[in-house]
Amino acid sequence: MNKKEVAHIRKQFKLDNDLMNIYDILNVYIMKETNEIYHWERHPFELVDREKQDLYMGNFKKLLTGELDHKLFELKFLQETEDPTQVLLHQGLLTGDPEEWTDLMLLLVEKMLVDTRYERDTVVTFIRGQYYRPTKARNEDTEESVKDEVFGHPFILCSVNSTEKQRKALLFDYVEREYKYNVIVDPIIKLSTPEQGFFYPSVTDNYSDVNRVLYCTGKSNDPNPHFIEQVLTAERNMTALEERAIFEDIVREVAGEQVDAAIIGHVYEEIHQIIESNQEEEEPPKLDYKDVERVLTVSGIENVTPEKVERAFETIVDDKNYELKANSVMPKFTTKSIKIDTKVATISVSPQDLKYVRQVSFQGKRCIMIEVDEDAVIEGFTLSTETLLEKAD
Repeated sequence: MNKKEVAHIRKQFKLDNDLMNIYDILNVYIMKETNEIYHWERHPFELVDREKQDLYMGNFKKLLTGELDHKLFELKFLQETEDPTQVLLHQGLLTGDPEEWTDLMLLLVEKMLVDTRYERDTVVTFIRGQYYRPTKARNEDTEESVKDEVFGHPFILCSVNSTEKQRKALLFDYVEREYKYNVIVDPIIKLSTPEQGFFYPSVTDNYSDVNRVLYCTGKSNDPNPHFIEQVLTAERNMTALEERAIFEDIVREVAGEQVDAAIIGHVYEEIHQIIESNQEEEEPPKLDYKDVERVLTVSGIENVTPEKVERAFETIVDDKNYELKANSVMPKFTTKSIKIDTKVATISVSPQDLKYVRQVSFQGKRCIMIEVDEDAVIEGFTLSTETLLEKAD
């Protein structure tokens, strides 16, 4: 599943959209005290108040927002496991009976309650529906619509949202012209911040892939292992943060602990070029040990050989044929995504600007030197320029 396919699905979650039909919605309320289902209800989505529909659409769109391998993870189902969730979800996908679908989703909720405790009352929301994807692009020279030839994709979406108590407040009653104390005790369902969920089935080359599921987490690089392994019975993928750590360990294994900032910048520039040159490809680019060897060599790291990098892969990930996702190992190239932590200050810099950073020794002390084109300003004051070293004639 790539970001274009995710974006297309996310874009369909809006009211009055002919390319999306949501048949039923099921809400399950879980009490934190008992860790049991307190209440559930199912409704045809078209009979839900329009204001509620709009809130739900915003929640579903928020759930599917984020970068792949950061907040969205395409997972393979485990093939040899007891009580596989894939079978349960596939049955729910195929059934046309709302009651049977409800029973299947409640079984899934029961799996969510095993060996876990929720810190707050929680609402698990399921919807089943179908979105449509045009099989060909619209012809602008004719009146042919994209809706004339579309292919339907049935799906199930699950969103897990916590609740919070309303804050105590003092209200002013315009009619009675008096101040009143807010005594509402009903919990608020935090639809604007889903904690986790999933979209089934995933998509491969614009076709539904029933062997995979798209897992969504509310916090970047923080998937829930219990939900993935015990509830979805799927294989956990590495996060982008974990893959970046692996890449950094491999570079250290090859180049040593001390590397010039400019060389690090060149490494990221090379990876950025690989990403940019593969923008039109369906699959994101990956880096094997040969690719990493080439990147490190052209970036200026000395004594790099394919054998040395291959051994580094075997040492760090125990697999010389492992492929790193280029997008995962790459910090955001044009933003200040790299932190330089020191005892005095934390400096933020973009990968493309690392070439302007140096660590130097001055009067026996280590200093960070940053080349700038303009005067530095601190709290409205322009810093004076002090000449430390003059080049001899």
